[in-house]
Amino acid sequence: MSDTDTDRELAELVPLAKDGDRRALQRIIQVVHPRVLRYARARIGGGKSPTAEDVAQEVCLAISTGIGKYVDKGKPFMAFVYGIAFNKVADAHRSMSRDHSNPTADVPDSVNDVDTPEQHALDQDGSNRARVLLDSLSEKAREILILRIYVGLTAEETAAIVSSTPGAVRVAQHRALASLRKTLERQGATD
Repeated sequence: MSDTDTDRELAELVPLAKDGDRRALQRIIQVVHPRVLRYARARIGGGKSPTAEDVAQEVCLAISTGIGKYVDKGKPFMAFVYGIAFNKVADAHRSMSRDHSNPTADVPDSVNDVDTPEQHALDQDGSNRARVLLDSLSEKAREILILRIYVGLTAEETAAIVSSTPGAVRVAQHRALASLRKTLERQGATD
């Protein structure tokens, strides 16, 4: 389903859900959850507590409990959803910064023959390096890259979420990518 189709479907479902239609609310959550989960994974990563799945559930709960108070301001409903997601991710980051415990990962139920320990370590290192690179950007630039590249939103959709214009989003994306490229080139020279 394209983003336009999703926006249209949500525009039809939201008024019904606001009026108490439980099926409409259930469908909204079905449509929204995968997108929110992808966004949370991009912002939080894996192996941390709270997990991206926890954050996605918190967002869905907030939508469920707050749908009655939602006011259409002319933006797509997903802009409202990503606004909630942004705040829940920020809450998760605050929670992680306060948690000084050192939990261990759960033991897997079965052995995964596909990923060797070496491959897992390389994958984890790549994720950590990407996160460090993204952390070198401003909050808004990081948010724009995540929404545009990882989540796959258009410049118009991203602009609605970050309260900007599509042109400014494209410029910020270009500058952020150029900054990351320069950082990688500097690191390549020192590695």
